[in-house]
Amino acid sequence: MNIVKPYKDQASGKKEQIAEMFDSIANRYDFLNHFLSFGIDKYWRQKAISILKQHDVSTILDIATGTADFAIEAAHRTNASIEGIDISEKMISIGYEKIQKKKLQARISLHLGDAESLSFSEDNFNAVTVAFGVRNFENLHSGLKEMFRVLKKNGIVVILEFSTPRKFPVKQIYSFYFKAILPFFGKVFSKNYPAYKYLPESVFNFPDGEKFLEKLQEAGFSNCCEQRLTCGIASIYTGMKI
Repeated sequence: MNIVKPYKDQASGKKEQIAEMFDSIANRYDFLNHFLSFGIDKYWRQKAISILKQHDVSTILDIATGTADFAIEAAHRTNASIEGIDISEKMISIGYEKIQKKKLQARISLHLGDAESLSFSEDNFNAVTVAFGVRNFENLHSGLKEMFRVLKKNGIVVILEFSTPRKFPVKQIYSFYFKAILPFFGKVFSKNYPAYKYLPESVFNFPDGEKFLEKLQEAGFSNCCEQRLTCGIASIYTGMKI
């Protein structure tokens, strides 16, 4: 898998560029996220959390938590305590403000953190979640191995990520929207064209479907499954630590 970076004219690594990119769009991120997905992203998060509710989940690590949308939704729909980490300081700051407004400080803690080098001990969480973040990892295998390490036995990983539709005409419409429409509106509203040009590039470069299930298995997970959503625009991947 080729490493796709937001700023191709810079020599810095993908991890540093991802942090810089999200810091630069943090103030408009929530608006653009919901606007450019027509609000469907909220439904996708709810579907992912409904899987968590089928398991005995009292502690959740939410990786690439961003502005904490997934963590907040999980707090509303489960009784779990949630730790959220992200490499973008500004995204974390906005997420913390949202948590304070909703009075969820006792349930959700946010920290700066690197998904590929987690600061938590082994066998620490009942669940690890990532919503639209794994394609941003610099080293996907390292990130998945770290998720496996911090999970308790019988713990579950739930990963929500964009995928590529395979059937006509959804595939063609999706490709046009992602490559032409989305970068245009991203540039207009966020003033950061590379960020919203990077998004489709990262999605089309991501090893979705069976290829990603293989990545989960290589990291140690068992009973790996994919649930495709909205004609294959997004997928929920799950795996267990047996």
